[in-house]
Amino acid sequence: ILLPTDTLWCLACVADDPVALERMRRVKAANQLQPYELLFTDLKMLKQYAPQLNPRLETLLMYHRRPLTVLTKAGCGLHPIALMEDRKMAARVTTNNYCRNLIRLLDKPLATIPAYFSGSPFPDHFGRVRSDIIEAVDYVSRYRLKESLSGKPTIMVRVDQQEELEFIRE
Repeated sequence: ILLPTDTLWCLACVADDPVALERMRRVKAANQLQPYELLFTDLKMLKQYAPQLNPRLETLLMYHRRPLTVLTKAGCGLHPIALMEDRKMAARVTTNNYCRNLIRLLDKPLATIPAYFSGSPFPDHFGRVRSDIIEAVDYVSRYRLKESLSGKPTIMVRVDQQEELEFIRE
């Protein structure tokens, strides 16, 4: 589906559906590949899929007010296609009520990819999503069609080998 997240319009599917994950990759094209960001309803749900979540990342997620993506080791329950090398995942606790309710309804995290191509503006509102992307999805959300989102990818952080927080994307 195509939907608005906390920051951008994204392609999304359940994180354990290999057919849907591969379809999203094809829509983005092979030269545009980037890791999926997995959306969770809350910290409790994230910890079900990342049981070894570093305490520093957990604390940051509890107190950070802006959308934040953390790189962490994944546990079980996610399809390998949704993960990066070494079973790591880019995970975010969503603050978007629409996404949160959809995840609760499905009882599974969502895998997302921003709905844009390199050289195009970030899709901070529905009007910036290219028509070929719209035509490629099975469903387009009607939520927040006329609103602008923040327009930037989320802040991304991980814990480095010295157990320090490393901000990869600010």
